[in-house]
Amino acid sequence: MAIKIALPKGRLLRKTAAMLQKAGWGLDEYHSEMGFYRPVSRKYPDVLIRVFHEKDIPIQIAMGNYDLGICCLDWIEELLVKYPSSDVVKIKDLLYGEGTLYTASASASFKMPQNGIPVRIASEYPNMAEAFALKKRLGRFSIFPIWGAAEVYPPENADLVLLSARTPAELAGYGVVPVSKVLEFSAFLIANRNSWETKNLDKIVTSISSTLTEFEKRAPEKEETGPVKKFVRFYNKKVDRDAVRLALPDGHQQQHTITLLNRAGIKIDDYPSETGNRRPEINIEGASVKVIRPQDMPLQVANGNFDLAITGRDWLTDHLAQFPSSPVKELLDLKRRRVRLVAVVSQELAVDDTVGLRRLITARDEPLRVASEYVNIADKYARDNHLGHYRVIPTWGATEAFLPEDADLLIENTETGRTLARHNLKIIDTLFESTACLIGNASAVAGATKGRRIEAIVKRLRTAAGEA
Repeated sequence: MAIKIALPKGRLLRKTAAMLQKAGWGLDEYHSEMGFYRPVSRKYPDVLIRVFHEKDIPIQIAMGNYDLGICCLDWIEELLVKYPSSDVVKIKDLLYGEGTLYTASASASFKMPQNGIPVRIASEYPNMAEAFALKKRLGRFSIFPIWGAAEVYPPENADLVLLSARTPAELAGYGVVPVSKVLEFSAFLIANRNSWETKNLDKIVTSISSTLTEFEKRAPEKEETGPVKKFVRFYNKKVDRDAVRLALPDGHQQQHTITLLNRAGIKIDDYPSETGNRRPEINIEGASVKVIRPQDMPLQVANGNFDLAITGRDWLTDHLAQFPSSPVKELLDLKRRRVRLVAVVSQELAVDDTVGLRRLITARDEPLRVASEYVNIADKYARDNHLGHYRVIPTWGATEAFLPEDADLLIENTETGRTLARHNLKIIDTLFESTACLIGNASAVAGATKGRRIEAIVKRLRTAAGEA
């Protein structure tokens, strides 16, 4: 049986690629500009290699879908703190990708509250955040899982955040202050327990371990010195309780958003930010801005943390599939970043539509495996199309890597379909078309002053969107 290894994209990709190149693996299409998740090794052509978002790798190893994987210890511990009996074995510290998980707050004077005062903790690491709160014996606390950008949530939307950084100086650059260290981490080679005990993985492990001499002898990286940019904190200003709180997206939507805002005559200083500032200035009196992940916006608006947000209809739809009575609603179609939400299968699967897929799965006993970042849309799609016994597999990106070995069906977004075709995948259904949209809270227009301000911003964006 072929050995299967899961490699990381993202922050570890460059150094992992360099390590494997030094080991003579001869990988095609595994480099910093990659958009392909199925590289092949000339040295080990029989080894099946897939590239995943790093957070997915410990789960894939624990499930036994892969024998070996490379990811950082923070994501390993995030899994193990909730599932301590998971079949994940830590084989080797690879001595790169170092960082630290900190709890952090907006103020250097923050102290852990006593007497049952509730504490709000936001994090990409909700399991470790909960373990931290329990260890500190916090009487009352709430954990808010987010996709990222934790540093921007204190103090208005969270009291504490659990986030990763390389140094305390990096935290200072984010504008937050460390409260405590939770975990120091680096990249690890991990294995599935059963594979480790029953398969001969020696040649792969030895190949990787033999490259570590270079890392073991390297001088420790010096912490950067010099001026650290400290962002202007919203809470240092006089707070206007009628201020309109606007959330803008990071990532791929930024360029589309800034073009729209410019058309609307709305100037945002330092957006997109080269320094990572997530609190840019806006030229509208009585408005404040934060930059967060589009995936987090619908829930944040629903919770009343923002009045307006620019996100994708895909993420709004996913939110409403989970919370049909949510107060969040689409206020305006911004007609930018047009993508389709599609159902995708392997080209090797002899089906061309959902009807064919339904017929195929009725002839087998195993549940249909549906992988997606849009877990609630995926769940609703499987139910609405009567796809029988199914299981939704949450992913954090690089979903194309899951077919055909680790999933039968993907619910994915696509602009042109070229990336899907490159991964030998085909579209069998289109769920809906998604564009950028302005969302708001149905109860946000409380108070004449705030209501007028919201209406003015919506009007400007409506006019700008109409010019697109």
